[in-house]
Amino acid sequence: MRVAAIDCGTNSIRLLVADIDASGMHELRRDMRIVRLGQGVDATGRFADEAIARTFAACDEYALVCRELAVERVRFVATSATRDAANREVFVEGVRERLGVLPDVISGEEEAALSFAGATRELHGLEPAPFLVVDIGGGSTEFVLGDRAPLAARSVDVGCVRMTERHGFSGRPDRARIDAAIADIDSAIARAREVVPLELAATFVAVAGSATTIAAMALGLPAYDRDAIHGAVLGRDQVRAVSDAFLAMDSAERASLPFMHPGRVDVIPAGALILRRIMEVCDLAEVRISEHDILDGIAWSIPTV
Repeated sequence: MRVAAIDCGTNSIRLLVADIDASGMHELRRDMRIVRLGQGVDATGRFADEAIARTFAACDEYALVCRELAVERVRFVATSATRDAANREVFVEGVRERLGVLPDVISGEEEAALSFAGATRELHGLEPAPFLVVDIGGGSTEFVLGDRAPLAARSVDVGCVRMTERHGFSGRPDRARIDAAIADIDSAIARAREVVPLELAATFVAVAGSATTIAAMALGLPAYDRDAIHGAVLGRDQVRAVSDAFLAMDSAERASLPFMHPGRVDVIPAGALILRRIMEVCDLAEVRISEHDILDGIAWSIPTV
């Protein structure tokens, strides 16, 4: 079956087209656009008109790809920003018109389960379980612990876009802003620990754009290299050093990094701080970075939904 998985988050919208059969998943195309759908949602509770327009333009592109590649089934998943927006029906109807499917506005718990499925499928038998998968998104961060399936999961409302907007992180944040963000992040980690026994993790896996950009920085890559990033293992000191470096740079310095996507320039300091605090608070010595995440989980789910 030829499927198209679309993951529409707070910061980006991504497409995976793949063939799924008895032998596994065979990727045909993977695309990403930074659309910042969640622009201002934390403050206003509504989608901005320009954010919806950017997202619909990406949907038009993806609809064309699906037609060209003769996709049989599409699943469009919308996450944190869409859960929070009062005017989400405008978005839902626009997606239906362009792609012929209604977006699944999933809960944080389902988001966590899909991220877990995408990130851990290849790790069974190779790395020790249980796995802790953390998905640092634009609007929320998902924590999920499990082995073959999730055992416990919680989504908390700290993400790289939300923290950037809430604490004024877009330039070079001062100490007071950083301390306020740390308090916010630590409170969210405490809420996650109420449900997810983070201390039981044998293998810690981080997914999504903040984590992969942190890996690119830690590895000193001359360009974004998905193959080099996937499976990279970073120590806590490396993550702390990358976080400090991003926080010390201004926007122009971050934009000049050869692996940096323009849409992540303003939000990566907050994203790196979230990963750093998770490792420090939970005393996690190392993190495995995965390019396989919720998008892969969505694709695997399509034959069963």
